[in-house]
Amino acid sequence: MVCPRCILVVKMELDRLSINYTNVDFGEIDLANELNEKQMNELESVLNELGFEILNDKKNKMVENVKILIVKLIHEQDNNLRINLSDYLSSNLGVEYHSLTSLFSEIEGYTIEQFFISQKIEKVKELLVYNELTLSEIAFRLNYSSVAHLSNQFKKTTKLTPSEFKRLGNHKRKSIGII
Repeated sequence: MVCPRCILVVKMELDRLSINYTNVDFGEIDLANELNEKQMNELESVLNELGFEILNDKKNKMVENVKILIVKLIHEQDNNLRINLSDYLSSNLGVEYHSLTSLFSEIEGYTIEQFFISQKIEKVKELLVYNELTLSEIAFRLNYSSVAHLSNQFKKTTKLTPSEFKRLGNHKRKSIGII
């Protein structure tokens, strides 16, 4: 779960299944009590239908935590992208960045940096669709060194310039957390 709507949907399903929980947050469900096998199977089935999976493996949990931190950083913390990504992840997860990058690439098949860039581009698309900020303001907000750098990365990722994206009304956006 990497967006507020995901959390809402999961809460609704937990309520529907009469599963008591104390908290539902990005990538985590804190249950009020342990589930029996039948409840666990039901929950797993419902979550799978919704495109979620229960992660019990430590490596997968760590990768999911990396994604959650990046998504929160980009999509919720305006103007906070001036921090060093490796320091941000390492300090929040208590793991050396080199270990995180190796694990992430092993599990996902792409790098943390690629995921970070894809999420920044999705945020750029969102801001372009809203049409409230200039490209210069977007570049500044997302900590691009220049409008040219943002435009080059946008074109490399989407095959369109930001102007073409706006003009074509090509507002296809990927779900948060997807590369």
